[in-house]
Amino acid sequence: MHDEPVAVARDLVLELFPLARWAVLAGSVLTAHRTPGSDLDIVVVLPDGDSQAPHRDSRYYRGWPVELFVHDEQSMTYYLDRDVAERRPVLHRMIATGLPILGDPGDRPARCARVLAAGPRGLSDADREYVRYGLTDLLDDLAHAVDAGERTVIATALWTASAQQALALAGHWTGTSKWLLRELRDLDADLAERWLAAAGDPVATAKFAREVLDTAGGPLFEGYRAAGVRPR
Repeated sequence: MHDEPVAVARDLVLELFPLARWAVLAGSVLTAHRTPGSDLDIVVVLPDGDSQAPHRDSRYYRGWPVELFVHDEQSMTYYLDRDVAERRPVLHRMIATGLPILGDPGDRPARCARVLAAGPRGLSDADREYVRYGLTDLLDDLAHAVDAGERTVIATALWTASAQQALALAGHWTGTSKWLLRELRDLDADLAERWLAAAGDPVATAKFAREVLDTAGGPLFEGYRAAGVRPR
């Protein structure tokens, strides 16, 4: 039998990081999504310049699987900025929705919540063209695949990409694994169900991808041009 998660998380932080400024417990263990396999996601903030920051640590503690995300303020700022650039607000969500278990995170949760509410930056014209080109390319590969194995792999890649790009085109945060579905459901529950229904079906996947592609302006191949980066 697992011990109570908040007390366990606090004890672990105090044991490993006695000088921690603050820590929050986050993740599904605090929500209705909790399962017997839920782990303890713990964000720990150490004093500025602490040599242990940043790092990630996975372990078991008192029967709980634990994921520790350890930072000081400088590294936390870096990874929060990276979240925004990648349109996948993992750390923002943990801090904004987590439960403080040690110290005082100050206004960090509120700041992270504002970022979550604002959503990612809008796509530039070049970004939208890249989305159109990428989906067009995958659809073309799928249409002309003759090897059954390759057709399965291409359809799987297209299925995932179409959900990711639907979120990007809508100005919504994205995710991976279960969070890709959660973000899609948050955007449009009906769209998410159509996406799930297309899983494993190349024909249905192609239909769903074309639906997403049409919202971006349709297929794009001839005339597509993307500037590269000249190395210094």
